[in-house]
Amino acid sequence: MLLDGRDPGAIARAAQALADGGLVGVPTETVYGLGARADDDAAVAKVFAAKGRPADHPLIVHVAEAADARAFASRWPDVAQRLVQAFWPGPLTVIVPRAPGMAAAAAGGQDTIGLRCPGHPVAHALLVAARERGVAGVAAPSANRFGRISPTRAEHVVEEFEAGLLVLDGGPCDVGIESSIVDCSRGRPVLLRPGVLTRAQLEAAAGETLHDRDQAAPRASGTLEAHYAPRAKLRLMEGPMLKTALEMLDGAALKLAVYCRTVSRKSAGPALYRAMPDQPDQAAHELFSVLRELDAQGVHLIWVEAPPPGPEWDGVRDRLSRAAAS
Repeated sequence: MLLDGRDPGAIARAAQALADGGLVGVPTETVYGLGARADDDAAVAKVFAAKGRPADHPLIVHVAEAADARAFASRWPDVAQRLVQAFWPGPLTVIVPRAPGMAAAAAGGQDTIGLRCPGHPVAHALLVAARERGVAGVAAPSANRFGRISPTRAEHVVEEFEAGLLVLDGGPCDVGIESSIVDCSRGRPVLLRPGVLTRAQLEAAAGETLHDRDQAAPRASGTLEAHYAPRAKLRLMEGPMLKTALEMLDGAALKLAVYCRTVSRKSAGPALYRAMPDQPDQAAHELFSVLRELDAQGVHLIWVEAPPPGPEWDGVRDRLSRAAAS
């Protein structure tokens, strides 16, 4: 059921649904989330069931204010505080040691917890209203079936789930890909998932180098090898290889879509064609929406031009690489 996120009555209804242990589709600046109160393991179990998500794959807990995050943490590392001061509210998740007895199901049973303070005004209003009803925070992974394309519009969420789900419509997501995730739980910060915040931006705020993911890193949302996948088979190719592959088709009619920056519409021939923006923030903003649009056309293959080198493209590159691995 689609509700207008600008309507205070809709916010109150959704907040009460969360307080009662129900699920709500929540807009954030990154993607839409499927939310449940994080302090109720039974409510969180509904998220895993609705998505078909493994119960040991942790969720991110969203809070209204930075101060609210402390209730979920047994310890608040200095580097986490520096990052939070720089980027909250916004598209950053920090992983910190989890307070005993808090949000065990949302954490996937780990002794760490991922926390984020979203910058979307509808998400903030909902979190404040839920807090007034005793909800400490909202666990909210992306509002899609597990492993599929993340939703960036309210209608995407409605398409994914049954009609009875309350979905707050906050308009298209500004960022378009999920938050950067930095593990701050082990004495040195580790970048677990890139987003629109570059490594250089994160390191400048942290005041120290971000290390790469290692075998001892906690499990975190969106870090499985295969994720974010359309129904069609997605293949990631460099521009020259993509152009050569299209030339080899020689006009053959295939259920093929092409999403690229340097290959022209004319070179794409009979394929369904979409141009990828040259700017990484614009590409991130539209990525999941375009993949959903192409998938809805019933194509069997989606050929995507690999993003150019450079840290500013890391978030888009990460999502496409995982989508291609599915």
